[in-house]
Amino acid sequence: MNKYLPALFFCKILVFSILFLGIGIINAFAQNANGTLKGRVLTSEKKPADNVSISLKGTQTGTTTDDKGYYELRTAAGSYSLVVSQVGAKRQEIAVEVKAGQVTNIPAIFLNISNGDLQEVTISSGRTNKFTRKQSDYVTKMPLSNLENPQVYSSISKELLKDQQINNLDDALKNAAGVTKSLEATSRTATGGTYFVLRGFVTQAKLRNGVAGNITTTIDAANVESIEVIKGPSATLFGSALTSYGGLINRVTKKPFKATAGEVSYYGGSNGLNRISADYNTPLDTAGNVLFRVNAAYNYQNNFQDNGFRKSFLFAPTLSYKMNDKLSFSLDAEFNTLQSAGSQYIYFYNTPVANYGINSADKVPINYKSSFSSNDLVKNGQNANVFGQMNYEISKQWRSQTNVSVTTSSSKGAAPYFYLIPGSVVRSLTAANSSKTYNDLYYLERMVWNPTGNDLNAELQENITSDFKIMGLRNRLTVGLDYLHARTNLTYNRFSNTDYSTAPGKGAISDLFDFVSITNPGQDYYNFNGDKVGAAFANRPAATPALVSKVDSYTYSAYTADVVNITDNLLALLSLRVDRFYNKGILNNATNVTPPDFGQTALAPKFGLVYQIIPERVSVFGNYQTGFTNKPGTDYEGKLFKPEHANQAEGGVKFDLLNGALTGNVSYYNIKVSDIIRSYDPTPTLSIQNGTQRSKGVDAEVVANPFGGFNVILGYGYNDSKYINTSVALNGRRPVSSGPGRSANLWVSYRISNGIIKGLGFGAGGNYASQVYTINNATSGQFTLPSYRIYNAAVFYDQSRYRIGLKMNNIGNTHYWVGNGTMNPQMLREVIANISFKF
Repeated sequence: MNKYLPALFFCKILVFSILFLGIGIINAFAQNANGTLKGRVLTSEKKPADNVSISLKGTQTGTTTDDKGYYELRTAAGSYSLVVSQVGAKRQEIAVEVKAGQVTNIPAIFLNISNGDLQEVTISSGRTNKFTRKQSDYVTKMPLSNLENPQVYSSISKELLKDQQINNLDDALKNAAGVTKSLEATSRTATGGTYFVLRGFVTQAKLRNGVAGNITTTIDAANVESIEVIKGPSATLFGSALTSYGGLINRVTKKPFKATAGEVSYYGGSNGLNRISADYNTPLDTAGNVLFRVNAAYNYQNNFQDNGFRKSFLFAPTLSYKMNDKLSFSLDAEFNTLQSAGSQYIYFYNTPVANYGINSADKVPINYKSSFSSNDLVKNGQNANVFGQMNYEISKQWRSQTNVSVTTSSSKGAAPYFYLIPGSVVRSLTAANSSKTYNDLYYLERMVWNPTGNDLNAELQENITSDFKIMGLRNRLTVGLDYLHARTNLTYNRFSNTDYSTAPGKGAISDLFDFVSITNPGQDYYNFNGDKVGAAFANRPAATPALVSKVDSYTYSAYTADVVNITDNLLALLSLRVDRFYNKGILNNATNVTPPDFGQTALAPKFGLVYQIIPERVSVFGNYQTGFTNKPGTDYEGKLFKPEHANQAEGGVKFDLLNGALTGNVSYYNIKVSDIIRSYDPTPTLSIQNGTQRSKGVDAEVVANPFGGFNVILGYGYNDSKYINTSVALNGRRPVSSGPGRSANLWVSYRISNGIIKGLGFGAGGNYASQVYTINNATSGQFTLPSYRIYNAAVFYDQSRYRIGLKMNNIGNTHYWVGNGTMNPQMLREVIANISFKF
């Protein structure tokens, strides 16, 4: 019966949303609309101005413009002053006459503000689908509306983050259909950021405004305008280093605007949470050509377990300079520091699952709140990222954008990790050389190493975009060049432990501190601390061989994408990337050998078709997308490996109905990965490159605003991922890295728009994920993380000068885990209060 629960959950929330949508429609028809005002607001560049506040002076009637700048008001007949207000623009009042039973069209209203300056609108009332973004400049590296784009993407707006009182990307991405967390951030240099699963493949949030912007820890959302989850293999426009076959995650950051404004916020709550953040914006000259904005945040919180904490600081300034109408510059930076301890990563010892006597995480008899670590095993990490951009208008049809990105990270400090190990295995390992007895059923093998190092990613990217016609056909073209240099120097400082070898004086286990019972740890529980770990590093021999990770690679790419209007409603996307990867050999000081340089060339085509069945309302689409991964080495015949490839075929429908009140998409995808390197069966120590994997499924997302103040976001993901030709033990099985097969997300919010309690709002929702395999092969068996349902709720009171909020996460205090071959316990019930002051 359990297999039907996800479908029932999804159906319930879908019916719930449709019910409220129906109520809103019935309510709209029931109202006596005495007269209607319609109009449009444009920027100084004659582009649509969205989210501009429109109201009738002296009344509580108001709305905001949609993404095309249109607005509509219904009110009693009479004479009014129409008030148009927008942060950064001069307030305007226009005399209007509302006539009973008639529609009055107001001439276009122009704001003395550019399209890029629109920021921070106070929503008064009316139909505002604030959880959606209908256009992206990054998905195809050109301005293109969602309905015109043959690729599926989810956009998580800052309004949704504010509604849910969220301050980091880990929690924000719970709102993206089909996305789940795979592995907690380790804060290790280069690859220490959080891992997520998207369409059956792991990925990280490595892009910022469409270029390299990696942060190697949990990412603070203080300077986030929106988050884009671009789905499917996306190497054509973004390369392979920053993406996965499931897609990519792109942070869109806050930009400066032509006004002096700011906000200071404080959050406090469970587990000693203390957070303060600030957002300040100001022009630096009277003409508004030099603009400055800075976001900063300090965050401290203890772990929900008995030990552990996380302390971070973010400082993110941005400066823009408009030299003239054609040329502008921007310079951004992100500086992050982090101290943390106590994160619990539990792996599984390499023994058949049958030796455990249990096969799921919820059956492991470990205290959920016990960290088995200490607060003085501290990791330290830093990120320093700098970004520059130049925009130049070559002509009305042609534009140039140059991007420079330099991102660096470093880390050091003790990094504990654990193995769950059956008592019978511990006894066999320690029988010959241990004075202790190990009689319990389960133990943790407590391990520790000290990864120390740094990394650099430097990217230079040039994009030329144009909008022109050839033989009457509209073309929107992007041509780009990209250079990416990646350098990593990371050493895992380790020690050898001979206390538990299977024969006296022989053998050693690297990184092993001790074995401790999970049910009867006794005083041994407290031994895993800074002093004793430091003594282990100082007094024990170094592990041999040492683990050193060094990378020095260069990628040179050229790409193009062209969206052609075959007809007004039929669009075709044609795109291609040529990628040359070069890995420089680095001297191995232990052997005094420098491996040979390594290079590969890859092609990544992309095609798509979109047909708008109802123009600007409903479109059907299909795409063929590709990705690749460079693979060094040789096969069993001594032939050089070629890049591994992934191909996706996808089709679906997108919609934007009821004047933007109901948007969403449904799609089916099928991804095939080929040229996987696997063991050569006749000689398993050698390799052959003919492995395959398939990942197919369905993504669905609905974002609705059925009536004023009421907003819904709903997502569902289904994924069926299998190895096809890898090994006898894995063929036909789901990879442990593929995450849950089914997931769902829901958030419902209502904000009172009129009356004495105007600004009071409520929100509720949650997430579902089916079980995850942490072990899944014919040799060892199967071990799972159980499915979970997490429910959250919030209340807030939002006024023009302040906002107060209260949030409860994991209302049911549910025990649940995420992992990629691991079991990582997640946060228990959490209560957070916050207050913000705006100026």
